[in-house]
Amino acid sequence: MSAQTEVALGRIIGAPVQRKEDGKLLQGQALWVDDMHVPGTVYLGVVRSPYAHARIVEVDVAPALAHAGVVAAWSGADLAEEWAGSLPCAWLPTEDTRAPEHKPLAVDKARYAGDAVAVVAATSRAAAEDAAELVEVEYEPLPAVVDPEAALADGAPLVHDELGTNRCYTWSLEAGEVDRLFAEAAVTVSQRYRQNRLVPNAMEPRAVFVQTVPATGEYTIWSTTQVPHILRLTLSGVLGIPEAKLRVVAPDVGGGFGSKLDVYAEEALALAVARRLGRPVRWTETRSEGYLSTIHGRDQIQEIELAATAEGRITAVRVRLLASMGAYLQLVTPGIPLLGARLYAGAYDVQGYSFRCDGVFTNTVPTDAYRGAGRPEATYAIERAVDALARAVGKDPVEIRRLNFIREFPATIASGLTIDSGDYEALLDRLLEHVDLPAFRGRQEARREAGDPKRLGIGFSTYVEMCGLAPSRILGASRYGAGGWDTATIRCLPTGTVQVVTGTSPHGQGHETAWAQIVADRLGYELDEIEVLHGDTAVAPLGMDTYGSRSLAVGGVALYYAAERIVEKARTLAAYRLGVDESEIEYVRGRFAGPDGSLTLKELALSAWTAHDLPEGMEPGLEASYVYDPPNFSWPAGAHAAIVEVDTETGAVELERYVAVDDVGVVVNPTIVDGQVHGGLAQGVAQALYEEAVYDDAGNLLTANMATYLVPSAAELPRFELDRLETPSPTNPLGVKGVGETGAIAAPAAVMNAIADALAADGVTDLDMPATPERVWRALREARR
Repeated sequence: MSAQTEVALGRIIGAPVQRKEDGKLLQGQALWVDDMHVPGTVYLGVVRSPYAHARIVEVDVAPALAHAGVVAAWSGADLAEEWAGSLPCAWLPTEDTRAPEHKPLAVDKARYAGDAVAVVAATSRAAAEDAAELVEVEYEPLPAVVDPEAALADGAPLVHDELGTNRCYTWSLEAGEVDRLFAEAAVTVSQRYRQNRLVPNAMEPRAVFVQTVPATGEYTIWSTTQVPHILRLTLSGVLGIPEAKLRVVAPDVGGGFGSKLDVYAEEALALAVARRLGRPVRWTETRSEGYLSTIHGRDQIQEIELAATAEGRITAVRVRLLASMGAYLQLVTPGIPLLGARLYAGAYDVQGYSFRCDGVFTNTVPTDAYRGAGRPEATYAIERAVDALARAVGKDPVEIRRLNFIREFPATIASGLTIDSGDYEALLDRLLEHVDLPAFRGRQEARREAGDPKRLGIGFSTYVEMCGLAPSRILGASRYGAGGWDTATIRCLPTGTVQVVTGTSPHGQGHETAWAQIVADRLGYELDEIEVLHGDTAVAPLGMDTYGSRSLAVGGVALYYAAERIVEKARTLAAYRLGVDESEIEYVRGRFAGPDGSLTLKELALSAWTAHDLPEGMEPGLEASYVYDPPNFSWPAGAHAAIVEVDTETGAVELERYVAVDDVGVVVNPTIVDGQVHGGLAQGVAQALYEEAVYDDAGNLLTANMATYLVPSAAELPRFELDRLETPSPTNPLGVKGVGETGAIAAPAAVMNAIADALAADGVTDLDMPATPERVWRALREARR
């Protein structure tokens, strides 16, 4: 372990203890937003445009108002005065980024199929939904554009007429003598990839419930959000309500994957209706409604070029992206492609780096963060291109990777960031211990020689990711609208228990367990003596919430430092009580020992609370807070392998094995880490083989439910084989990195490389995701021609 890593792994940190959260989930005692109801509640039904692009001529809510149970109904024009500002976009990456107005209800035009144009409030959910269907909207359909390349063509329909273009922004980065390196290269590789559009599909649909106290103008907003603190701040701006009058609570939240890292029209609508009616308001999306109203992910066209020597050593990388923004900018829409902007050279040591991204408006559901957010896209492009380079120079893909790895750390990469720690070759070596590559190649060749129509293939993905979304100074330089810090408070209560307040907001990650482990390890309490409070801005008023694999690397480290402050104050009190100098006190997990006696932390917490005999100037109570702003991102890495069987007669792909070796720094709870990797792998495999949101040319979403949008179950997935190596991060005292997105980052490239490996002898080396049976069959048919 690095000398700069201060924590000594003990009996709690690193132990696979059972999750504290699971009892209430398994016994049906969790509190979900949709469970909430108080007398007088009204329910919202949202009227959505069936057209991807249409002028709104007239909205008549009278038929809805005549429906039984309806309390009120409004068009976008009716509610226009409610909005003090537009729905927020916190990341405008260039000075000239075009950010169109985005009100919760459209007034002049609908810009995607699903755009909200009216809202109905009724005394039951059924009445609200039925009445919403009665609202009469006259539309003037307009030509739509759904493809980002088509959107930039001359004469393309404009999503926002006032902008005069569909280009949202252009962001570029140049480092090194890229043109010279390409001109001198013995080998160049040029590849084009499509990042399929994805629908997040969290287990719990989005929902919001607003309670109001009209006499004081105070509101409590219960939301299925990942970002209660950000939601509170931004809703204040959208509706002009003082932030101090808003309380946001994220109760138990059933997954998010980035889709609940947003401020949505329905949250603003519910608050506006509560203000108008002075009554509680609730809205819960239906699953099919979510396909049209919750953000989508990915949707990029990638062009990547590699310059290399004759032996396959990469000297330069050049990347051009077209990224669909959808119709509007959600909270961080334009910044999502740029989260991978500096990572298109992957884990490889290159001299030159060129990157350009054009963000483009289209008549589609807005895109935003989806698990990995920019990093899966970067990993996919470089890992697929490295395999293409291996074919070009006639070498094995493993050999090419080994030749190009970054080997010395800390490493400042060509794009300008510094990777703090890693050992990429060791990860690959460990992976190959699990995958007997020579034996596999023998089986693969035997099948080919026998004429077996079922081909075998193996694919690799050796990734590095930048996560944690900090430090604040770098976010500021990137024109991001918030900081990357987070906060923690520890209260040692006089009754012998501990209360932890965190600024992170979990929705399945296991913070209550992992945070308790950090505190128990440092302060000597038992896990069941530690309560972790989160997700309520009245309880935890400061925080930057949960996304981007930041919680442990930022919020967990804040907690460690808060625990250190507890120890230091308690040390001073212990020395005073024992009548010795502080230097004579030895502390070991909850006990302070002097030459002639000792005191426990629990005893000192009681003493600090009674305050009967404290050192001069010491405040009563044993409580400490810490706000932590990391000095660097965290840098997980890994080596993954997928083994597939491809039926060349039907195009069917079966994933036989998946092996993942990851380095996520020091592991607090291996069971939780395994769960995070499993979930990410499932979503990464799903992108490669199953999932794709497809629009027709008119902007209709053809995959608008689970009958047409394929979400794999456990039955479609193999038993994932996991292993780990640890290179602790030297930039934080816990030595931790991130883990929540690793699987989703690595898996798409590994699976697609495996399919290309299986079909290379048949002439198929390139295929768009998802590799559906039809797509594979058609590629084989075309190759045979």
